[in-house]
Amino acid sequence: MKIIDCDTSYGEPILAILNDAIMNSTALYDYQPRTSETMRAWFEVKQRGNFPVIGAVSDEGELMGFASYGGFRPWPAYKYTVEHSLYVAEAWRRRGVGSVLLRSIIDRAVSQNYHVLIGGVDASNAASIALHERFGFERVATLRQVGFKFGRWLDLCFYERTLPTPATPVDG
Repeated sequence: MKIIDCDTSYGEPILAILNDAIMNSTALYDYQPRTSETMRAWFEVKQRGNFPVIGAVSDEGELMGFASYGGFRPWPAYKYTVEHSLYVAEAWRRRGVGSVLLRSIIDRAVSQNYHVLIGGVDASNAASIALHERFGFERVATLRQVGFKFGRWLDLCFYERTLPTPATPVDG
């Protein structure tokens, strides 16, 4: 497995992973599959914000999963906080791909001088919860019954990890 920076040429494989999560899990609280146009816009937002899209690629060149982050809230005082997302293709789950991606996204956040990583995880997603806890994330909130999908109410948990960066934060 190798870790790469994904560009728009990975839009379709990323879209396939996201749409599988939308249609078959509560990892995303969406109802409808996303489109290629949605992915182009998503990549544009990532590029404008200098936010990474990191992929794990098999030796055969298949995208096994990806991770990214973006702004947490749109006000200036949140400039050192980002919210990440991480998805692994079904065929590659429970093989260490999520761990490699989460380590990579943490390292990138440190290199970009972010201070806090936030992850929103469905309360029933035991694998994602365990992954985040292994990497030092702490559950800081549970928002009860904020989502409704597959005929049931969903609880959303927020996990947080504080990073040692930036060395000299500034206002403004």
